[in-house]
Amino acid sequence: MSKMRFFALQELANRKPVEVTLPSDKLNDYYGIHVFDQQKMQEFLPKEAYKAVQDAIEKGKPISIDTADLIANGMKSWAKQLNVTHYTHWFQPLTDGTAEKHDGFIDFDEDGDVIERFSGKLLIQQEPDASSFPNGGIRNTFEARGYTAWDVSSPAFVVDDTLCIPTIFISYTGEALDYKTPLLKALAAVDKAATAVCQLFDERVKRVHANLGWEQEYFLVDRALYDARPDLCLTGRTLMGHSSAKDQQLDDHYFGSIPARVTAFMKELEIECYKLGIPLKTRHNEVAPNQFELAPIFENVNLANDHNQIVMDLMKRIAEKHKFAVLLHEKPFSSVNGSGKHNNWSLGTDTGVGLLTPGKTPAENLQFVTFMVNILMAVYKNNALLKASVMTAQNAHRLGANEAPPAIISAFLGTQLSQLLDKIENSNSEDGITLDDKKKMQLGIGSIPEVFVDNTDRNRTSPFAFTGNRFEFRAVGSSANCASAMIALNTVVAAQLKEFKAEVDKKINSGIAKEKAIFEVIKEYIKISKPIRFDGNGYSDEWKAEAAKRGLDCETSVPKIYDAYTTPESVKLFTSTGVFSEKELAARNEVKWDTYTKKIQIEARVLGDMIISSVIPVATKYQSILLDSVTKMENVFGRDKALKLSEKTLQTIEQISEHISILETSVEAMVNARKVANKIESEKDKAIAYHDTVLPYFDTIRYHADKLELLVDDEMWPLPKYRELLFIR
Repeated sequence: MSKMRFFALQELANRKPVEVTLPSDKLNDYYGIHVFDQQKMQEFLPKEAYKAVQDAIEKGKPISIDTADLIANGMKSWAKQLNVTHYTHWFQPLTDGTAEKHDGFIDFDEDGDVIERFSGKLLIQQEPDASSFPNGGIRNTFEARGYTAWDVSSPAFVVDDTLCIPTIFISYTGEALDYKTPLLKALAAVDKAATAVCQLFDERVKRVHANLGWEQEYFLVDRALYDARPDLCLTGRTLMGHSSAKDQQLDDHYFGSIPARVTAFMKELEIECYKLGIPLKTRHNEVAPNQFELAPIFENVNLANDHNQIVMDLMKRIAEKHKFAVLLHEKPFSSVNGSGKHNNWSLGTDTGVGLLTPGKTPAENLQFVTFMVNILMAVYKNNALLKASVMTAQNAHRLGANEAPPAIISAFLGTQLSQLLDKIENSNSEDGITLDDKKKMQLGIGSIPEVFVDNTDRNRTSPFAFTGNRFEFRAVGSSANCASAMIALNTVVAAQLKEFKAEVDKKINSGIAKEKAIFEVIKEYIKISKPIRFDGNGYSDEWKAEAAKRGLDCETSVPKIYDAYTTPESVKLFTSTGVFSEKELAARNEVKWDTYTKKIQIEARVLGDMIISSVIPVATKYQSILLDSVTKMENVFGRDKALKLSEKTLQTIEQISEHISILETSVEAMVNARKVANKIESEKDKAIAYHDTVLPYFDTIRYHADKLELLVDDEMWPLPKYRELLFIR
């Protein structure tokens, strides 16, 4: 047994829950104390500065530099009460993580004396190096200038001794180099398009906001065991490891009693989140051993996304204190369920109406059906793009693995809602869908509220499921930035609603009554989008064949899936809504291909190193011990009897030789394939080569390494095994 594994197992016996104390018995006493929210702004800002912030958020009005100085001064005064000494522009580059450069408030005045200063100029804009973050060729090493700019709509917050200011990140030439910039544009697009449609039903509606409630799944493993696994440390997942005799077969972990050490971790995480105004609501054991989930109350998409990024960072920090490592990889263990981040998405108006919530009257239900059908149309027409928005090297291990949605986008509505749409599709004036004297459409669907509120079954195999008053985009990966999926979803819905409004207006202008015009367009959309609706088993081979017949995108190669971003249809979609330019789309695909290549490249290098430096030497050493045993038996019993007595041992020796031989050959072939792929200049072609010629060796190598794990003496095996990793002590 390696020293790392030995000492890791020794340490487990001494693990005890970390004691966590609540700051106060009342949640209100500490909720949001580390956030510069509206209450703090009213307290620390002059009235005109507070009003300027509200106008910027609600009306998009710019903030003058003089007003920014007032805001910065008030923000600093508040932060100083929390012993803050530094500030940072907190942004989200194309790494699925966050970035921050801390600067002190320290400065010199005109007389050379040390003072603390934070100006409006520093609040509004800063200049990080744009060439050192993924940019897809937009910035060269010698063209390093880029800008971060304050996102007024997301409140500043404090972590440790630093004031964090949420910002966008753009290049010197204006292209977005982050997730937040296009997300804000997508949210603005869906607001504008959805508001225009809402005003067909209620002219009082002035704004539509998109909401997000994410569910974060994750694994915890003991830190000492994590440190003894090079693959976990360097790639976030186990590249080898035979399944444990017991893992999740009995379903006894799901919703089970939470281990004491984990409860302590969850408690401290919740406290820190509450201080930051993050409304965590739910925590529980997930299906796999050592797998857990947390989820907050719904918030607007931009803030919810920021909060998810903060939470993922907090989880890692707090886990260290509790002697854990957090695994956010979508598939850290091969034989048990992987982790996702379900994105529960909905639309609501400034008048308090949930647009995906059935109404109480036929007119309200017409609006509900209008948005429902338009969303189905958007998903149908852009199913390949939506898949591309969630697909990564990591998530490819999870999607379609009989534990998560398949890599084919479809929408689940439930039997009753499907029947309603079918009824509308097949209706005519004789079916009771007529106009009364006031030209109001009588749909005969007033019973929708009774039928559909919390009265649809759930379908775990559906990547995009309607769950009562929202759609649950279940295909998002656990390590992903939610913004990638939210940018795509809100953009396609915005474009579709804009198209719908144009078609309805055209009919109205031709003399057709408004309600009838709406209904005619909806009816046509229901027919067109029908292929996206699927309520059955998404894991079945029959569905894969059926999906192909329906014309849905069934591509499984991650690098090829990214092509969906740069089709003529997608380019038109993003440019017409103002979310991305064609240049930005091309650059982001370059980043995606490069990231995919590097992920597989790192895994291949780690896997090869572990096989050559750890697995084969240990297997060879154990084989030598067995051979020595056979030789000693010959000396005692003679050759014939020794061979008979050692029959099983000789079989093991032979099996070890076969596995070692295949491993040596496979690792060498994988290395050579990598060398060939590395010479390819095109990022796309290189990524495809890694997918097609390097990745296939992983399964072969893993299979034979796992077989050796079963054959080699347990005390000699160098790596912590699944039975040790998957059960917290």
